[in-house]
Amino acid sequence: MNTKLIRTTLFTAIAAFLFTGCENETLTDNRETTPDTERWITVAGALMGENPGDGNGGTMVYAVSYEDARDPNASINVFDDGFSVKSNRTARLQSSEDGNTLFNIAYTGENGGEFSRYSVNGGNHFVQEDVTVSIAQYAGTSPRWAKLFDGDRTGIAVNVANITANNAGSGSAEPFRYYRGIATVLALDLQEVVISGYRQYEIPLSEEEELLGHTLFRLDAPVLNKAGDKVIIGTWMQKRNPLTGETESDFARLGTKSVVVDYPSLENPQVITSTVSDGDCSGYRSFNSFLADDGNIYQATQRGSNGSWILRINSNNQYDNTYRFSLDEALGITHSYIESWRYAGNGIAYVMYSHDDSANATFNSEERQSFLARVDLTAGTAHQVELPYEPDLYFFQYQGFLVNGDEVYVAVTPVGRDGHIYILNSRTGAVTKGARLINKAGNHYIGIY
Repeated sequence: MNTKLIRTTLFTAIAAFLFTGCENETLTDNRETTPDTERWITVAGALMGENPGDGNGGTMVYAVSYEDARDPNASINVFDDGFSVKSNRTARLQSSEDGNTLFNIAYTGENGGEFSRYSVNGGNHFVQEDVTVSIAQYAGTSPRWAKLFDGDRTGIAVNVANITANNAGSGSAEPFRYYRGIATVLALDLQEVVISGYRQYEIPLSEEEELLGHTLFRLDAPVLNKAGDKVIIGTWMQKRNPLTGETESDFARLGTKSVVVDYPSLENPQVITSTVSDGDCSGYRSFNSFLADDGNIYQATQRGSNGSWILRINSNNQYDNTYRFSLDEALGITHSYIESWRYAGNGIAYVMYSHDDSANATFNSEERQSFLARVDLTAGTAHQVELPYEPDLYFFQYQGFLVNGDEVYVAVTPVGRDGHIYILNSRTGAVTKGARLINKAGNHYIGIY
């Protein structure tokens, strides 16, 4: 065989290998990821308002070193020693990738909708930078928002307001056709602290769905796709009586829906629908959708008729209805409810949830005990993490998981009682007890950043 043919054959084989490797991305990677041992680790706690566990009294934060966060003999008392973040109720916090900056949009009250940025200097030394911007006139005083995973450059805030019928005018003879609100999608430049763009529009459903009274009640939990040209926004659906306008609670749910908009223009809203789940996908006060290593987006659902699911949105920005992950089936429970969750890498996620057999909380009999599971999105399996569970462990308002290399940091404290930071190794599943978290009556810890 001549050398030219050998070189040609070898080149073809290498090219085929490289092409196949790029096209068939997977969720798993056997290489360990080293944690950043120099970063600040910020702990956040929610103060009670009128009732224990309601989190309506504001938010406190306190920053510690990597070593102290991992030390079970260290103690952190965010409520006595921490820094108060601006917010009438629980602040909606995000952190920079290096842990040196906290981002916040105040929720309700006189400064509701005000975006601010804090430098993290350890302990209760948080310095609010002399730059703020209010998005209240566009997205209201109670906007939902999330930081895109784009190198701390952008936050997306969303809102739906003024839902009315098309024939709501006094004495209108026009027949009923739909209930719609005005949706706002707004981009914040997190570095320059300016509104970099916003769009407002009605987002229609199908004619048949709207005639029945279905409407988009809330938008939340935006996420950027791998191509960087679309933002996918979660929804909370609502049904109103076409004759009376009253909100209905007992109705046949539609398939889970998300809104896809062009990015960075924020234009051209399109609704996509899952045939796998009928739950909402808006989450609550935290991320609810994640771009994974395989280039797909994984999204949790809530309030569905058959428990919570994790859905997959593919690179074409459509639901992949061949992917089926029921948390009920994976854990052998019924009517699971994903309260908060975080993708940790390599196909592994950690999910906070409750279910039908959860104990009633003692601080409020209408609330239920929470649990934590390690989920393998590739294998479709889930296993409860070994933690000190008790009825007042309550993750419904939980916001912050810190993913630091292969380590995932969570705050585990029952309402009104002390707990600990726990460090979860996403690769091995190992659980390590970290610093003690000192609590106060009615309060609870809501995140690690």
